Amino acid sequence: MRDFNKKLRVLLIDDNANHLRGIKELINLESSYDVVGTTTSANLGINLIKKYHPDIVLMDINMPEKDGLQTIQAVSKLNLSTKIIALSGYDDSDLIYRAMKLGARGYVLKTMASVKLIDAIEEVASGKIYLPSVLTTRFFEYFQTNAKEEAKAAEGENLLSSLTSRENEVLELLTEGINYKSIAGKLIISETTVKTHVNNIFQKLQVNDRTNAVLYALSHGFKTTNKTSAMTTV
Repeated sequence: MRDFNKKLRVLLIDDNANHLRGIKELINLESSYDVVGTTTSANLGINLIKKYHPDIVLMDINMPEKDGLQTIQAVSKLNLSTKIIALSGYDDSDLIYRAMKLGARGYVLKTMASVKLIDAIEEVASGKIYLPSVLTTRFFEYFQTNAKEEAKAAEGENLLSSLTSRENEVLELLTEGINYKSIAGKLIISETTVKTHVNNIFQKLQVNDRTNAVLYALSHGFKTTNKTSAMTTV
């Protein structure tokens, strides 16, 4: 909860010196916030954040030496109470999604009216998330789509992680295109045991045949050590 008796401390990071100066003048004219530092360098900005522990950082996304997304991630790892508002000239949904996922608490377009910037600072400082209304619908549609894809990927990882060490060995040999008899010889087990392992793999990966098991494994990050074609038939 923000202490309204305490003067809000703001730090500005933007590689465009003119824009940086304009934001500082805007904040000084339109608010009682205290601009504790400004810089055109992301690396210097991180050092200033460590030094001043500002309440709010306005962070330009498009930076030369270290982009805004990398800087947001670096600041998030400092575990400070500092909240970041991303500044950008782009209304790209993927950019917004990545910025927010890395730790930004707000996203403001540089073309927005000055009063919106002050509103964004106040909202984020009070513990809320700020997105301009023109971006909200698009962002949440994009967010929902990505959340489903990530959940699906996570599910895939969980399915692969359910395999035993022996089943992983069998699956790797399947991806190399080796038939059941050869797998038995390599692992020094019976062909019947190989088939039992394969059936267990099918059940755990929720597939019905060898080809789909191989495709599923490879598409979900399963690593192989042999470049032999994975589509050789049994």
